Amino acid sequence: MMRANVEGPKGSDAIWGDQQPEAVARHGADESMGSGGGTAVNGSLLECSRIREGLPYPLGATWDGLGVNFALFSANATRVELCLFDDDGKTELERIALPEYTDEVWHGYLPDARPGQLYGYRVHGPYEPEAGHRFNPNKLLIDPYAKQLVGELIWDDALYGYTIGHEDGDLSFDERDSAPFMPRCRVIDPAFTWGRSTEILVPWSDTVIYETHVRGYTMRHPGVPEELRGTFSGLAVPEIIDYLGDLGISSLELMPIHAFVDDRHLQEKGLHNYWGYNTLAFFVPHPRYMATESISEFKQMVARYHAAGIEILLDVVYNHTAEGNELGPTLSFKGIDNASYYRLMPEEPRYYINDTGTGNTLNLSHPRVLQMVTDSLRYWADEMRVDGFRFDLATILGREADGFDEGGGFLDSCRQDPLLSQCKLIAEPWDCGPGGYQVGKFPPGWAEWNDRFRDDMRAFWRGDAGQLPAFANRLTASADLFDHRGRKAFSSINFITAHDGFTLRDLVSYNDKHNQANGEENRDGHDNNLSWNHGVEGETDDAEIRELRMRQMRNLLATLILSQGTPMLLAGDEFARTQGGNNNAYCQDSEIGWVNWDLSDEGRDLRAFTRYLIRLRRQYPILERGRFMTGKLNESLGIKDVSWLKPSAEEMRVDDWHDDKARAIGVVLNGHAQPTGICRFGSDITVLLALNASDADVMFVLPDVPGGSEWVRRVDTFDPAADDIHCPLSSEYLVRPRSLSLFELVEDATAGAR
Repeated sequence: MMRANVEGPKGSDAIWGDQQPEAVARHGADESMGSGGGTAVNGSLLECSRIREGLPYPLGATWDGLGVNFALFSANATRVELCLFDDDGKTELERIALPEYTDEVWHGYLPDARPGQLYGYRVHGPYEPEAGHRFNPNKLLIDPYAKQLVGELIWDDALYGYTIGHEDGDLSFDERDSAPFMPRCRVIDPAFTWGRSTEILVPWSDTVIYETHVRGYTMRHPGVPEELRGTFSGLAVPEIIDYLGDLGISSLELMPIHAFVDDRHLQEKGLHNYWGYNTLAFFVPHPRYMATESISEFKQMVARYHAAGIEILLDVVYNHTAEGNELGPTLSFKGIDNASYYRLMPEEPRYYINDTGTGNTLNLSHPRVLQMVTDSLRYWADEMRVDGFRFDLATILGREADGFDEGGGFLDSCRQDPLLSQCKLIAEPWDCGPGGYQVGKFPPGWAEWNDRFRDDMRAFWRGDAGQLPAFANRLTASADLFDHRGRKAFSSINFITAHDGFTLRDLVSYNDKHNQANGEENRDGHDNNLSWNHGVEGETDDAEIRELRMRQMRNLLATLILSQGTPMLLAGDEFARTQGGNNNAYCQDSEIGWVNWDLSDEGRDLRAFTRYLIRLRRQYPILERGRFMTGKLNESLGIKDVSWLKPSAEEMRVDDWHDDKARAIGVVLNGHAQPTGICRFGSDITVLLALNASDADVMFVLPDVPGGSEWVRRVDTFDPAADDIHCPLSSEYLVRPRSLSLFELVEDATAGAR
């Protein structure tokens, strides 16, 4: 069953059901409402605001100091009504048809509107799902350019454009009003005094990323007042900022903070969309993360982190929205212009292309949708002063009709934009669509999450066979993936763990996932985790196993922080946080997902070790170079930038690389290697790493490096509390089972400067 060019519902009972407002000024065929006429409702006459033509730009609701301009893109609508609400959002005061239509933008100007005004839209047009159109003016819609939302989305069947349970399914048409169950948009005044806050420009070479969750990081923190926990204000308390600064973090990456929806099926199970990868509005800070009623709260948080020299990066989700597939609700984009905003099946536009695995895919091939996404990014970078973005399922953002294209519209738009091109742009370079895995394939100017680093380093320290070649590539910033087109070593975002998967502690404590609390009978989450419980599944009192697990955590942290490329640390890994074996805590807004700040002695020791590693990274610029290392002899300088050694200090040969039994390797990173494109000696400290992933002692010969006088051991993961040890060149050093040692070369003062 299909209906075309449907007007609004007939009768206030059909609109509000059991939650009728005090008064509603309805606007059917009477056009006088758009020019200041009045309409009688329940015996009273409501005087409508005078509306002027306004401008088709900027999109959204824009306060100019005198009034508010409203502009909404819809290429296929036949009529757009602006719905105004009273201050508490319960009463719909009037509906005003936007009077002008310019370049597919509906617009009007209200001189008597002010910041704080609550509003939404009702959009008329054809209800023809089989043609890709799903207009239904019974559904109150969120402005895609809204800057603030007020109220919660309350799940009800009235939120759907079709009638749930109807024999025609999504081809049916639902006449119930959704307004009682929808949040309202609010007009804002963006004014904010940044004071002495300055722009933070952390070079990629100095970047250490810390991934965390606004709510989960603060809910159990003893330094955060209870009323601020779970909010931007809570994240901005001095105790947290000082902690991150002391740890050595340069860049705080926040999991999604755009307004998102709590999924209906999760609420029915008593769970929540905790992670937030279900965006509802791309310009709106998530209301639950606000301790105040002003978006200035987010700006204040950014200003405080900038004052401490720490960047703010946002994990953003522009690949899909919260409206799902053809059976999902009509909340915003679907009711404004479904055929423009979403990628639909070419031969059956009733259905959605689902390259995201979430039901729908945003159509960034459409110029107005592309504009919305780039406008959103510029808003956060300019108005909110965010320093960079991590793009969820970023392959979709580069996907055109013929598949992934590194010259696609969105990627090109970011590269040429004078503001966005200066932000940190980080891709999660995969999705579940065809050809979705694109690690190393993004264009210059982008960094990428490197899951190969994660998997290969896990496999190496687990003791898997044949891992030396992969280990060598990952330790030196994965040149096999990123060394092309002038991309630099920091293009590889190295990580051992992230929000999606095991925490570091769980990685060394569980062979299998334990996601029963998610209510999906442990079917959700990854099965191939490259984890190892070291003999007992889960927690144990066995001292030997506990010590080995702690050592393995130190090994993984050291490998992460001492590798070339950009390290990313998962919040809480520095003190061995656990999720009890849950490797998919997306729905766990609970103690499973929250960071527990009640640290054990082991946790405090690991935190101190992590802090020390980050400080060592700062001391050794050879680890932060942008230039990829090749291992080839520089004929002009007579040195190699990196040397790969057997424990005997002999250079690795081809057969050695293919020895499946080999679990130990030495690496010399020569500080005198050419640091840039100019042929000259470097002046960095030379570093030696001796790594033993076997379960037996391995004796290493410390190599004789020209110009050196001795080696000083600075790190030993087998005995992290040990003092530095001075070792002569060519002396022997015992590397204990499953451990890593780092040595610093002391220059021979009599050798003279190079």
